[in-house]
Amino acid sequence: MRVVIQRVSSASVTIDGRINGEIGAGLLVLQGIESADTAADGEWLAQKIAKLRIFPDEAGHMNKSVADIAGGILLVSQFTLYASTQKGSRPSFNAAARPEHARPLYAQFITQLGTALGRPVQTGEFGASMAVALVNEGPVTIIIDSKLRE
Repeated sequence: MRVVIQRVSSASVTIDGRINGEIGAGLLVLQGIESADTAADGEWLAQKIAKLRIFPDEAGHMNKSVADIAGGILLVSQFTLYASTQKGSRPSFNAAARPEHARPLYAQFITQLGTALGRPVQTGEFGASMAVALVNEGPVTIIIDSKLRE
């Protein structure tokens, strides 16, 4: 699994003109799933994301987690995180998991992330065309891949 995490002061996802999920201060998490991914990848990432210290403390140092600030998480499925641009100008998405594999892992990740955070997360909708709006604070943007465990 691969995630792009953005520290935000606000974020929302709109589907067909209606807001599906929105948060104030917290994290926008874009999640890509590949064929080799399992629930264990999701569990590792959920724990990492909930504890990631990228929010400022009283001295202005990145020393607090989203849980520490009682922030929200907005999770959006994004298969394009596994795009390959090696050949030509049109990306290939062959590395992204097929929906029948990815959908259950996405659903499970919602639960894993909510458990790690200690409260429900907001979401987009798997496979939907979504409009994502955000105000990136910092800006702080971090990419984590569960296969690299870094």
